[in-house]
Amino acid sequence: MSLDVSPDLLDTARRGEVDDAAFVECVRTSLPYAWEMISGLVARLQVDGGPFADNLTPPPDEQARGQLLRVLASDAMRGALERHYGVKLAFQNCHRVAVFPTADSDDYRTFVTAREQILNQSPELRDC
Repeated sequence: MSLDVSPDLLDTARRGEVDDAAFVECVRTSLPYAWEMISGLVARLQVDGGPFADNLTPPPDEQARGQLLRVLASDAMRGALERHYGVKLAFQNCHRVAVFPTADSDDYRTFVTAREQILNQSPELRDC
C-alpha cells in the first residue's frame, strides 16, 4: 500500500474531489522519508539558489527506497508535491531526486535526457 488513507479522507474521495492540501498531508504522513528528502531539497534550492538541488545519497534501507519510488512514480503524488512546493521534480535511478525551480530550463531538460540517465549509472545501482 502506498498511502495510509484516513477514513475521513476516503469518505471525501468517495463524495468527490480531494483538495491538494488534504492529499499532500496524506503523502507527508504516509511517506515520511520521501517527504523529508523532497522538502529538504526544496529548502536547499531556496537557500542556496542555483539551477537545481539533488540528492546523491542512497536511501538507508528498502523501506525508504520504496517510499521514494512510490511518491515519484505516482503522477498524482508527484504532481501534488510539485504544486505544493512550486517546483518541478525529476528522478534518476533509485535515489537521485532533483528539484528544479521550473521545467522550462536547460538544466531540467538536460537532467531528464537518456544521456544523463546513462551517465548516472554505476554497477552499485544496477539492482537498486
